[in-house]
Amino acid sequence: MVTREDIENIALLSKLFVDEKDLDSLTEEMQKIVSFADTINNADVKTGEFDNINNLSNAFRADEVRPSLPSQEILKNAPEQAEDHFLVRKRA
Repeated sequence: MVTREDIENIALLSKLFVDEKDLDSLTEEMQKIVSFADTINNADVKTGEFDNINNLSNAFRADEVRPSLPSQEILKNAPEQAEDHFLVRKRA
């Protein structure tokens, strides 16, 4: 069970300010998250197959080659350029 004190301690450790009026709603939300995690942790993984549980065959679209903008048009936005490339300063 998540308590208001737990939320206050988490906020303190995280160096976050939590307004007093938000404590109840944060406590409730955190409890929902912990309950959901408990549900997942308690799932019986020994009885079923979890591979392809949604019966999807290929959920990805095929790659398509499409025309791009000309290099010179793209480089108009570059603050610095050389030949057909963006120039990027080396950071130390």
